[in-house]
Amino acid sequence: MAGQNAGQLTKEGSLLIDPSGDLQDGSVFCPPEGDAETGMVATNSVNQRSGNVSAGTSIFSMVVLEHPLKKVYPEVDVVSTPTGDDVAMIHANNATSDINAWMHLFEEFLVLAGKKLDKETVFRSLFFSALTDADADAGNLLTYGYYSGENITGLKEGRPLLVRSPESKFTIANLMRAQILSVFGALKIGMDILKKEEVKIDRLTGHGGLFKTPRVAQQILADVLETPISVTENAAEGGAWGIAILAAYVDKASELSLAEYLKSKVFSASSTITIEPNYDDLPGTHKFMDRYQKGLDIEQAAIEHTEVD
Repeated sequence: MAGQNAGQLTKEGSLLIDPSGDLQDGSVFCPPEGDAETGMVATNSVNQRSGNVSAGTSIFSMVVLEHPLKKVYPEVDVVSTPTGDDVAMIHANNATSDINAWMHLFEEFLVLAGKKLDKETVFRSLFFSALTDADADAGNLLTYGYYSGENITGLKEGRPLLVRSPESKFTIANLMRAQILSVFGALKIGMDILKKEEVKIDRLTGHGGLFKTPRVAQQILADVLETPISVTENAAEGGAWGIAILAAYVDKASELSLAEYLKSKVFSASSTITIEPNYDDLPGTHKFMDRYQKGLDIEQAAIEHTEVD
């Protein structure tokens, strides 16, 4: 359990890792945890009715439960916090890979045009357009960033797609908004199951690379889930930081619970921004998500009729 001492790095072990001898022995080991559990710690989401959404190459949400789910769902995994509370986990295989591909395309154009912008500026400019210049429903665009199969939507393979009608408003802002909305498409299907199960959520915290650009993905996720979303100043940090916190907790476990330790020692001075859903945009957001679910047959047809080398 969290707080238990799992040993220390020995001299022989340190030399196996670093034969030069620069790595010193004595590092404290905590019980090992996977990305899900370290993500809970990194977002201060170990209390019941709290949760987090981690968005990178894949995306998952974790919600700490007050009571067991009534049914078993293939879309929902039940795991636990490092201290043993049940957690409902919604995991989707595909998230930001297609956004990264489009970003590379825009960067390539800038090079051809003789312009030089750093990657962070390109990301920020394009992301902010999704919040300030796009239609709420992304201008009747539809995208799937499926680079692999998706368990929640029942697809065994993936084909990245952009679908539009002649009447769609095909702008950069709408393209970026469609891309970000699509990242949350499969996740929302799983989260809707928890809503039917009457799972209560007081707060969700976003972390991972998608939230590095301030406000944008945070606002869109708040709209998709109709839930306030918090992001801390360390939003881009993840599992490595979370497991380091758990190792540091070993020396404090006799004095504080893990929740108390996180609140008083780790996050007491950290800056947190919470964004409420934009209720003016909710009808358009709902429209996109309806389009996302209805269009899954298009994704299936693309899988059936296009070959992969």
